[in-house]
Amino acid sequence: MGITRKQAENIASVLSEGMPYIQRFYGKIIVVKYGGAAMSDESLKNGFARDIALMKLVGMKPVIVHGGGPQIARELIKAGVISDFQSGHRITDKATMAVVKKVLGIQVNNEISSLISKSGAQSKGLNFKNSKIVRASKLINESGLDLGLVGQVDKINTREIKNLILQDIIPVISPIGLDRKSQYLNINADSVAGKVAESLRAEKLILLTDVKGITDKKGKLLSKISSAKANKILKNGIVKDGMVPKLIAAVEAAKSGVSSAHIIDGRVPHAVMLEILTKEGVGTLIS
Repeated sequence: MGITRKQAENIASVLSEGMPYIQRFYGKIIVVKYGGAAMSDESLKNGFARDIALMKLVGMKPVIVHGGGPQIARELIKAGVISDFQSGHRITDKATMAVVKKVLGIQVNNEISSLISKSGAQSKGLNFKNSKIVRASKLINESGLDLGLVGQVDKINTREIKNLILQDIIPVISPIGLDRKSQYLNINADSVAGKVAESLRAEKLILLTDVKGITDKKGKLLSKISSAKANKILKNGIVKDGMVPKLIAAVEAAKSGVSSAHIIDGRVPHAVMLEILTKEGVGTLIS
């Protein structure tokens, strides 16, 4: 049975609305941090992969940086390893790092790359085994707490990323860094995505999360905020836990030449496409 006239009108309306955005972002680098619920739900996973493939097929240049918190948590429980969080960072001892490397560095990285390729756009996973993209140093918490093998980004080696983009291949980057002692460090994926966007002078940075975006004290979504407003929100402690590194990454990217940064609700089907191709979007724009 064919589609109804109403369905056809809706499809035509969406395509028509998206056209100016496709033209605007043609040939532009868009860095997407993929994580949270969007990685755990099969329908959302497949939808994300199709969205990224579609971005590539209409001429955009997506670069993916992924997390893997839920998958790591499950594997840690299986291994009997207890871990804790501090300011959005997982405290990482040697046992935890072994799981992070296995899950985040190999399993999740390969799965995302494979899903995107199956959706019609060639992609390649860049992880600690086949690249040295993320140069890092040990992160010391503000309160002086030792977080273990947790890192901060010192530099992004962009050559390999740019070579893949030139070959029309989508880079899928795992957020594990290497320090000067050749020691692997677990890095917050939002922070890595922000630094990748800055280093590539990306048009956009999109960070997927499990909430609707940045909200005010009353819980109302702030659909657009300035970097100055974002800094006030950080200073006043309105955002907490894992949202802190997200907002810091967005602010720093916006200040460093990335045209706009977005924190969006990854629980919404096709959230990335809605954010890029519609006027309203599905989260908070920081510019």
